[in-house]
Amino acid sequence: MNFLAHTHLSGNNEDVIFGNFIADSVKGSSYTTFRQAIITGILLHRKIDSFTDSHPITKRSRDMVREHFGKFSGIVVDIYYDHFLARNWETYQSQELSAFSSKVYLILAKRFLLLPPRIKRLLPFLIAQNWLSGYANINDLRRVFKGMDRRTGHISGMENAIPVLKENYDQLYIDFLEFYIQLQEYSRKELALLTESNYTKLA
Repeated sequence: MNFLAHTHLSGNNEDVIFGNFIADSVKGSSYTTFRQAIITGILLHRKIDSFTDSHPITKRSRDMVREHFGKFSGIVVDIYYDHFLARNWETYQSQELSAFSSKVYLILAKRFLLLPPRIKRLLPFLIAQNWLSGYANINDLRRVFKGMDRRTGHISGMENAIPVLKENYDQLYIDFLEFYIQLQEYSRKELALLTESNYTKLA
């Protein structure tokens, strides 16, 4: 899953949301330098990624587009799923997507000094271009894929991600619907276990 889904699955604790957002830029055991709730978010992110990468539904989605994107298929599907989440946001969240996105940007900005260098560089573009809400819009999604294709040296095939999405839209959407409800349940359980473990350590 990508930025939007990870933050959505983080619950209401701002430090957990922050940790989940930055997790890809926190390598190995370096997460131990953060405070506990941020660590919870980082570990939750890793659990979500593991669950997603090994699930047969997401494998089915990756296989559907693999001829176009090869080893980048997982990244492309993650972004496709964020698109479906954004387009159907009211099904999963009572707070409007624009308000939720603004909340996440504020959480990141308030903790700017704690951000890994990569996220510090990314944040101004993330906010200015409103990435989280933009996943719902095909034109914004196209811009995201073009930027990612540039960063991979134009070897990812992501310049074709929108035509491939349109060609396979219905089946990918079915995969997302079937998978995301399972991911929500898994994330709720894992977040509860991580939080309970933290309280046990503090007791």
